[in-house]
Amino acid sequence: MSVTAQDTGGGQGTGGRLSGPGGPFAAAGTPRGAVGAALWAAAALFVVLMLLVIVRLPWAGDLGMHAATVERLRHRLLDPGNPLVDENTPSPYYSPWTVFLGVLARLTGLSVWVVLRIGALIGLTLLVTGVWRYVRALTAHRLAPPLALLCVVLLWGTQVFNWSGFLGLNSLALTVAYPSVLALGLAFHFWALLTRALKGGSAGWTVCLGLGALWAVILLSHQFTGVVATLGALATVVGARAGRGEWLRLGAGVLLGVLVLALWPYYDFFALFRVGGLEVIHRPLYQHLFPRFCLVLVGVAALALRARRDLRDPLVVFFLLGVLMFAAGGLTGHYSWGRALPAVLIPAQVAAAVEVAGAARGTLRNAGAWVLAAALGVGAWTQVQTVGYVVGRSALPAPVAAKYRVPWVGYHWITPWVRYGDVVMATTYPARQIPAYGAYTVAPGYPDFFLPDEAKREAAVRTYFTARSSRSERLGVLRTYGVRWVVQRRADGGLPPGDRALRRVASGPGGQVLYEVVR
Repeated sequence: MSVTAQDTGGGQGTGGRLSGPGGPFAAAGTPRGAVGAALWAAAALFVVLMLLVIVRLPWAGDLGMHAATVERLRHRLLDPGNPLVDENTPSPYYSPWTVFLGVLARLTGLSVWVVLRIGALIGLTLLVTGVWRYVRALTAHRLAPPLALLCVVLLWGTQVFNWSGFLGLNSLALTVAYPSVLALGLAFHFWALLTRALKGGSAGWTVCLGLGALWAVILLSHQFTGVVATLGALATVVGARAGRGEWLRLGAGVLLGVLVLALWPYYDFFALFRVGGLEVIHRPLYQHLFPRFCLVLVGVAALALRARRDLRDPLVVFFLLGVLMFAAGGLTGHYSWGRALPAVLIPAQVAAAVEVAGAARGTLRNAGAWVLAAALGVGAWTQVQTVGYVVGRSALPAPVAAKYRVPWVGYHWITPWVRYGDVVMATTYPARQIPAYGAYTVAPGYPDFFLPDEAKREAAVRTYFTARSSRSERLGVLRTYGVRWVVQRRADGGLPPGDRALRRVASGPGGQVLYEVVR
């Protein structure tokens, strides 16, 4: 087997250190070694910041869905039913990772929020160590891993972009407890293991079967990240110029992975290929590309340098596969394919770090290092409001506070009355949070393609809250779905506050009121 030439060593006679005096990323022991030490300190500061974020665990987006999933598994591990509504349906959120967290919650009795923090800590650990191991599999330069870690979280754009599966610093802070972070951490380890196995000639049957099982776990845990992991693995195999025997063993690993996917008992993985209705949700992925991702162009330039040396470089192939899938999604209107965008971003970000860390002495190396340093500085300023998730808005300087967005408050205020399994009538925004505390809502706050009566439930919620509905129609909805509680604002509509069918129980933020349905 022949392999792609890999970066090795760190300059002539340096024992892995960068040679030459120039550039802001010179290693310790060189005239600019203090800057190299600062690079390590910056990577450590990122880890500390994320640990403090996990302590606070800011809530936005899908965190309530994942909390609800763990709660259902805690109570009914083998048959948890729908995580959001009172129906016995499968759900793609029941993955190997959430099952593990459900077992942890069941065995320890810890609250779902403590369990999610533990999960976030595990996910962050796997992500940091995964980036480290993957970069070390590509190059021996000792500054490349911390630099790559900073590139992955800061080398984005001048406009903050938050989405699960995307590792910008602010996005990571909001999604650190999501399965997508765990899946990305596993993906980096997956690529590292595959790279080392192919490079070292150790891709035997056991290793390939193990990689196949790991691939299946990633796909089951976060399907979109599984696609990114697949593209990265394909690029690694192409770049390594695998021989016939290795393709055979890797094929066996793929078959094992497919078998694991087929046998997973909590949902039908392959049914996801028949799911529609995701395009509107994902269309924003194709908007404002330059302000969101312009700093990644530094990495694209690094990839161009690598392509000049070897068109089958694994990072180059990975990037091209990501570009093809992302572009195909935009051209055909399959906007959900835009979730493959990390397959464009990650190889460029990693390439920027590897190229700067491994460049030879001279003007080109110095210029590249300073350009990357400036881009990282811009990226850090763009996402500096992330610190607010630790210290709060009041502690932020005015320019930073203006960028900060307060996380969701949550619905802990209803828990003294609303019990596990109770059904709550609510609009979409509270319906995305209330199930995190064990209750169900009439309609799911998120699209649920395994729920056959989803449209009927959404229509029922509209019937209850619309001004055109009669009192009898609203009462009929409450009876049909066994609603015990209603959360509403005066502006939401629904039964008026003085209606005899409702008893006011508690008040919450933003004028929300919890009513008990009087039967």
